[in-house]
Amino acid sequence: MKHIFIWAIVLLSAQASFAQQTINTANSTVKFEISNWSVITVEGTFRGMKGTFNLNTSDLANSNFNICIDAASINTDNEQRDEHLKTDDFFDVEKYPNICFKSTSVTKSGKGYTTTGTLTMHGVSKKVSIPFTYNNNTFTGTLEIDRTDFGVGSDSGFMVGEEVSLEIICVVK
Repeated sequence: MKHIFIWAIVLLSAQASFAQQTINTANSTVKFEISNWSVITVEGTFRGMKGTFNLNTSDLANSNFNICIDAASINTDNEQRDEHLKTDDFFDVEKYPNICFKSTSVTKSGKGYTTTGTLTMHGVSKKVSIPFTYNNNTFTGTLEIDRTDFGVGSDSGFMVGEEVSLEIICVVK
């Protein structure tokens, strides 16, 4: 009977290590930087992160992410610009309310990890790889994308840079 009890504890512990973590929406964000007029850099954030976060550093093959952010949460500390970015000139948040990433793999790389998967934004899906670290229940990843690959602000010409630097900070409980 004692052995059954010990095995039950071991199995429950193993299940707990594979449990999906809950995203702390209030402390999770996506930060971005993009050039404007090739002279200044505009910084901003997206919030409203939700979805499934399942990272087990001991079993990366069974780890996965399916996370979205609220496109309408864009904030550049300029209300007029933010409202313009929400229109069909850029993110068209009424038609495309979420920006999502769904992983296909998670691997160990150097001092951290890399997740590869599909980034969907503005109705366009592209394969991307995101190098990241995971410390103190915080996923921190970086990514460079070309906004025109996703049809975001495709008619904005030289006023808005094409390359966008992203920093993803996902805090889990």
